[in-house]
Amino acid sequence: MKASIDDVAAKAGVSTATVSRAFSHPEKVSPKTRDKVLKAAEQLDFSISRSAGVLKSGKSYRIALLVGNSRIEWFTASIIEGLNAIFREAGYDLVIYPIAGVAARAEFFDDLPVRGNADAVIVSSFDISQAEAERLGTAHVPIIGINCATSRVLSASVGIDDAYGIRLAVRHLAALGHRNIAYVYKEFSPGLKFSSGKRITGFAHACAEIAGMKGKLIPVSPADAAFDTAISGILGEKTPPTAICFHQDSIAVPFFFRLRETGISVPEDISIIGFDDSIFARDIGLTTIRQLPREMAASAAHKALSLIEKQPVEDPHSIFPTQLIIRNSTARPRKTGKLLKPRN
Repeated sequence: MKASIDDVAAKAGVSTATVSRAFSHPEKVSPKTRDKVLKAAEQLDFSISRSAGVLKSGKSYRIALLVGNSRIEWFTASIIEGLNAIFREAGYDLVIYPIAGVAARAEFFDDLPVRGNADAVIVSSFDISQAEAERLGTAHVPIIGINCATSRVLSASVGIDDAYGIRLAVRHLAALGHRNIAYVYKEFSPGLKFSSGKRITGFAHACAEIAGMKGKLIPVSPADAAFDTAISGILGEKTPPTAICFHQDSIAVPFFFRLRETGISVPEDISIIGFDDSIFARDIGLTTIRQLPREMAASAAHKALSLIEKQPVEDPHSIFPTQLIIRNSTARPRKTGKLLKPRN
């Protein structure tokens, strides 16, 4: 077990308050006493630099990351990787808080100002209220958003233009000749407003901009059976869509394999396009919209460190690019306008 400040005090024969003063206010401790404390700390392999920093600055050297899902999917894993690459080098620990709904979110924003156990808060993908931001503001805790629509209430933010990204997808399908397309997305956690919701409204707007384009929204529940229900609904339509846009790659990939299991070929029978450009999209050749979560997270981490040190932040609210990545899951629509019969 790591040595504690109490262990150092016992070995040096002084009080814990004296150990604290030896690090935070050395001028208030005699040189002889401070030497005893430092020697004891060294013998116990006590983290002098870390502890001294905590005691002198009042920092916890912890960063809280709030994610709106209990499952760590590709996007969140990439965010964690990008944040850790910067925070670890700066001596900070990243603590992850899954926020499943309104109650969990309220509890976090009520407790953090009292506990004071984080120097900054990173919120990934969902929005927070003005009141929640102000609570942290009164505790002098900066809050940085990654893909948060309500960036105006945050200390800083990084993100993408979700509506622009989905417009790229719709226009790609339109250029191929598709005029009957669908948009499949998972229903969101109640009480949490996700920035990616702009993809849904963006899909409708993008379809309305193209003459003759018919766009249908298909929400599915998180349950596995919902995928089968959605596929059955698509196959059962009199004039099924010739292409499907997916809210994210993690939905598109299982649909890709379910379609194949039913004997439907991609893209010969139906085109599909995702959103993220995850490693899985590359593996199966999925056309998708690329975003850069690791790069966004690294930028957010640099902004957080500047805010913690009360330094000016260059470009506090940054928009990162999205890019259409064309692979082999999209093609011109089948001429018949109907799905081929399942071949299994």
